Amino acid sequence: MPLPELPPPRSSLPEAVTRFGATALGALAARAQETGAVGDTSSGVPAPPAPPAGLALGPSPTAVPPTGTLGPGAGLERLLRGPHGLGTAGLRLTPREEPPAPVAAERGRPVPGLYHHPIPEPDPGRVDEVSRRIKAWALDEVSLYPEEWEEQFDGFSVGRYMVGCHPDAPTVDHLMLATRLMVAENAVDDCYCEDHGGSPVGLGERLLLAHTALDPLYTAREYQPDWAASLHADAPRRAYRSAMDYFVRAAAPSQADRLRHDMARLHLGYLAEAAWAQQDQVPQVWEYLAMRQFNNFRPCPTITDTVGGYELPADLHAQADLQKVIALASNATTIVNDLYSYTKELDAPGRHLNLPVVIAEREGLSDKEAYLKSVEIHNELMHDFETEAAALATACPVPSVGRFLRGVAAWVDGNHHWHQSNTYRYSLPDFW
Repeated sequence: MPLPELPPPRSSLPEAVTRFGATALGALAARAQETGAVGDTSSGVPAPPAPPAGLALGPSPTAVPPTGTLGPGAGLERLLRGPHGLGTAGLRLTPREEPPAPVAAERGRPVPGLYHHPIPEPDPGRVDEVSRRIKAWALDEVSLYPEEWEEQFDGFSVGRYMVGCHPDAPTVDHLMLATRLMVAENAVDDCYCEDHGGSPVGLGERLLLAHTALDPLYTAREYQPDWAASLHADAPRRAYRSAMDYFVRAAAPSQADRLRHDMARLHLGYLAEAAWAQQDQVPQVWEYLAMRQFNNFRPCPTITDTVGGYELPADLHAQADLQKVIALASNATTIVNDLYSYTKELDAPGRHLNLPVVIAEREGLSDKEAYLKSVEIHNELMHDFETEAAALATACPVPSVGRFLRGVAAWVDGNHHWHQSNTYRYSLPDFW
């Protein structure tokens, strides 16, 4: 069936929507504050569990898209239809005041003084199924690791991680999109950069070639077979190629391109850290934080709409205010990793840069003082994230924006829960 004729090229959203301060949006915001909702709330379909988050950007969506949205060609159809399905129910544009949802008995303990939001224990049925599928993928599809690494793979608990970070994913298939990418990204980090044979020497070449598994090479026909064969040359490239193939088949074109962009950011951050390692240099604190805005978790929350089964239009995702919210969330979650992995990295060979180490070195503080200051920096970023996200939801009460912001907030909370509860990998320093 031929595609419908498209109008002349133009922005995919009306000008009034792309300007957050437009009159139309102001009227919508006023109505939202009066009624507590924006959009159609007539659906009677039960809602999935609301993501536990520090933001209450609205009630849970009222409809779950059919599994059929996970298929090729769905992106254009979705764009032509306009906002619908998940995320079109409504928004409450105030910070959450009610207590968080009941939580299961905690594993591990949170960093004392760390600002975070507890979440319910991830659904055990989904955790088991995602864990089963991701291990089968790792072993049977991409030959990701040798037998002696199996305990570490299991101890990573990636199923609990991704189910906790994406509570609104409509199906396990959607969860697997994020899970494969998470495992692939960690394979690149471990095998190219750190734990399993990684080295700063020659890292740029390895990352560039691996990136072509995400962003395909279009070259002279004579050399195309050599490139195609290279995608199977090592575990990281095999994992990148396969994970991205699954993702592209499920995502809209703008969502796939957005992920490629954020993966390039990640690789740029890897290279900065590698340069400091080669020079045996400890950066200034601000320089380290700049690196962490690139070498961070950003590729994970940036795909929250794909995993949720809907699309945040590219025009909205590219807005500076939304990019700021994503950056703040990603920076805060990455400092969470610095804090929980602190003792693990101290016990590893060589010097591993993390925020407490850099602060202690550059500001002449004790290990404890530097760690506690890192907690304060994390808390400042978290509060900034929540403030900016709430302001954006008020200024741009478009349902897909509210849904996306809820998804990012849920990812932030799930990321902390996984770090806190993964006692196989992490333990806290004795500073209290």
